[in-house]
Amino acid sequence: MPEPPAPLDDRPAVTRYCAFLRGVNVNGRKMLMADVRSVAEQAGLRDVTTVLATGNVVFSADEPAPAVARQLGEALSDHYDAPVFLFVKDAAQVDQIVDAVPFEANPDLHVYAFVCDDGFADTLAEEFATVTPVADERATVNQGCFFWQVPKGSTLDAGFSTTLGDRRLRDKFTSRNISTMRKVQAAMSR
Repeated sequence: MPEPPAPLDDRPAVTRYCAFLRGVNVNGRKMLMADVRSVAEQAGLRDVTTVLATGNVVFSADEPAPAVARQLGEALSDHYDAPVFLFVKDAAQVDQIVDAVPFEANPDLHVYAFVCDDGFADTLAEEFATVTPVADERATVNQGCFFWQVPKGSTLDAGFSTTLGDRRLRDKFTSRNISTMRKVQAAMSR
């Protein structure tokens, strides 16, 4: 006779996460989101979906974020035969990022949220303090997240843009336009 199901209190909690990939190119090879989704499913993650082609992988798992990040990072690194950097946040953390945007919406400006390990937002703020910003370029840390505002069309020419490609920091953060973060947030609530 089969065993009865475990009481609800004894079942592991399922958490909805998003893995934010540092980049979608590995050793000159573009990471297709269908491949990333397949690797995530093979790694044991459930309800996997991707949001846009910018490296946002939404999924469910029973394990805590550090274990899931290690699991997915190793699976993707093995698949692409190169290091793949990523940051895993749960739905509450993504909600906190979206709710913490400190800048007013402006059709002429982009706002980016930086996803990184705890405490690294302050390092990004220190880096921003060393650059000469272009007009309307601003940055601040709010509720533990670093936010960067830059005029549309200036993202790659702005003062802080050199930090985005700094090799010594490349595995420490990734950034997403706030509109992308809102799409991730919506996908996580489904």
